[in-house]
Amino acid sequence: MKKLKRFRKKSAIFWLTLFLGTILFFQIFSGELERPAQELNYSELVQKIKTEDIRQVSIKGKYTTALDKKGVYYKAFIPYPEKLLEKLDNKNIEVKLLPVDADFTSKLPIFMPFITLLMILGLLYILGRSLSVTGSRAMGLGKSRAKIQSEKSINARFKDVAGIDEAKSELQTVVEFLKNPKKFEKLGGKIPKGVLLYGPPGNGKTLLARAIAGEAGVRFYTISGSDFVEMVVGVGAARVRDLFDQAKKHTPCIIFIDELDAIGRKRNMGMVSGGHEEREQTLNQLLVEMDGFESNKGIIIIAATNRVDVLDSALLRPGRFDRHVPVTPPDIFGRTKILEVHTRNMPLATDVKLEVIARGTPGFSGADLESLANEAALYAAQKNQKTITMKDFEYAKDKIIMGAEKQGRALSIEDRETVAYHEAGHAVLAYFTKGAHPIHKVTIIPRGQALGMVVQLPEKDEVLISKQKALANIIVAMGGRIAEEMFFGADRVTSGASNDIMQATNIAKKMVTEWALSDDQETAVFRNYIEDSDHHYGPQNAFSESVMERNDKRIENILKDSYKKAVSTIKKYKKELENLAKALLEFETLDLDEVTLLFEKGVFPTKESHKPS
Repeated sequence: MKKLKRFRKKSAIFWLTLFLGTILFFQIFSGELERPAQELNYSELVQKIKTEDIRQVSIKGKYTTALDKKGVYYKAFIPYPEKLLEKLDNKNIEVKLLPVDADFTSKLPIFMPFITLLMILGLLYILGRSLSVTGSRAMGLGKSRAKIQSEKSINARFKDVAGIDEAKSELQTVVEFLKNPKKFEKLGGKIPKGVLLYGPPGNGKTLLARAIAGEAGVRFYTISGSDFVEMVVGVGAARVRDLFDQAKKHTPCIIFIDELDAIGRKRNMGMVSGGHEEREQTLNQLLVEMDGFESNKGIIIIAATNRVDVLDSALLRPGRFDRHVPVTPPDIFGRTKILEVHTRNMPLATDVKLEVIARGTPGFSGADLESLANEAALYAAQKNQKTITMKDFEYAKDKIIMGAEKQGRALSIEDRETVAYHEAGHAVLAYFTKGAHPIHKVTIIPRGQALGMVVQLPEKDEVLISKQKALANIIVAMGGRIAEEMFFGADRVTSGASNDIMQATNIAKKMVTEWALSDDQETAVFRNYIEDSDHHYGPQNAFSESVMERNDKRIENILKDSYKKAVSTIKKYKKELENLAKALLEFETLDLDEVTLLFEKGVFPTKESHKPS
């Protein structure tokens, strides 16, 4: 930093000297350097001419300079130069008539080559100075942009990382090596040079890397893959070298490269140019640093990516990124632990059950759950509460999944009634169909694009989908359209079931073409995955027209049979559906306990028993 300040100061002095010197040069050579002169008025100058004290007069426009016999200069403003010339006739005085345009600017073209030369010399001087300051890297382009965190500044630990216990277990060896490398070296063991963390975004890859550095108590260098690449070819490779040079001075340490796919994509064969050439040079330099002739002992490289499928095979071989650790979305137990971490400093009410919240958030990443806890805290603070209640978490979850409540959306009485019966149809089938997920709540409050919703919570994360579960999902999806038609007639059936129909059709297609779960179907695979020229895998139809026709018939049969079962169930529980719709029109949202009392005992909620959401 001090060198840079001294460099800037010297540069400013140089440019100032160059500027003043140029002006002085022009002044001297253009004859415009002013001499000390005594000012006279017109009559005083005429009087000196009459006494023959003046030996030389120079007239330039209406300005006159005069030199007397003693060598003294005078200057005067002459309103009428012609009259002065008349008075100079027959006098022994040297007269010079200077053109008005003979000034500094008129002579400027003569000196343009000199100006250009000075500018080039100045530019070469600045570039030379910058090269020496940045260690032969023009203007610092080749300097690493990595952010450095010292051992004491890293406050992340494994206790702060929840929901990815398998990944933490995989990385425990790295921590032990950084703490006690001799333990492994005395038995001839070699620690992995690189650890690749891969998985969807928001699941804690960066936090996990920082926790390793925090547990081991070593310096942490963090940089994004995109920070290496520039338009200038060779800059990325220079930054890689600079990063490893810095790391070698502070071993043991960890280098964390986020978004590795920005520089680690598969290299193209043949001629390359432009950005591809720069990226490939950067990748080549990274490969050399990780497994070159020089030993980088004590440097652990951890990288994160969302696209492990596009990485170059040279990065993934042993000796570079030896260990590949998946960081996947947490299961129900992992989500519960993550919620415990993010709510440990929050005042929670006694009714908050984190395991219930975890059940209702399948597919949520760690970042999503952090946002959920924060939204609940903000909502509770907005209502001036002292603690965060379960309803605050429910509000935050609904906001993240479906969007904010549409306070300004006013439905007509007819549309509101249609939505109530539509959602009641889904609820009846979800409650009375074997294999369907349990109901959590039913609402007709508009959120996002949805006018209402039946929220179902799986009892556990689904890894395998049974035939019963798939058919139950199809049947539940058909409840809204059937209820509309049954209570309002075919003429009042609406477009509200469009998403339900799409969902049911997609499940039926997967049952036939991917899962082989239709009744008359032998075990077979009707979808073939092939590799294209870019090494990407994609689905390709691999069956004939006759097979496609049979598959279409199977899909149609699944949908027809499910529709019949849905109609039969709704007819059987028509009274329960009607009661639920009326309760929804009054209270808008009902939870599982209220729905159960209504279906099993016919007990309607009251204003006293109902807790507004």
